[in-house]
Amino acid sequence: MHPEKDIPITLISKIREKANRFLVSELKSHNMPGLAPSHGDILWALFKHGGLSMKGLAGLIDRDKSTVTALVNKLIFLGYVRKEPDIADSRVTLISLTDAGEDLKDDLIEISQKLISKVYKTLSEDERDSLIGLLTKVNDNW
Repeated sequence: MHPEKDIPITLISKIREKANRFLVSELKSHNMPGLAPSHGDILWALFKHGGLSMKGLAGLIDRDKSTVTALVNKLIFLGYVRKEPDIADSRVTLISLTDAGEDLKDDLIEISQKLISKVYKTLSEDERDSLIGLLTKVNDNW
């Protein structure tokens, strides 16, 4: 084992922590109490696809169903999403945005753009492409 070869994982972990702190700060500054960075994937999926089943939502964001259920329940408590029975299949519950959830979209786009700008701040276009390519390869190893 070569510790210097483990550095990428350490850096990825540090970047993730800094990004989460940044997102928490931005969510607070946009007066979104109760929202956490972990809710972002769910909200984006619902903005893009509309109503989704728990299974479909979990698949889209690559999280297990129990994790998604806990996150969705918090979003329901905050008034941003709702559960409704699927008319086509009564065994399925659809998750969709409420009006309050829809109202988050512009602010979340702004926060996302700030985060992306921070990530790419000192990178050239070629470096950005290389970074995404390499991280995608590493992700695909799992």
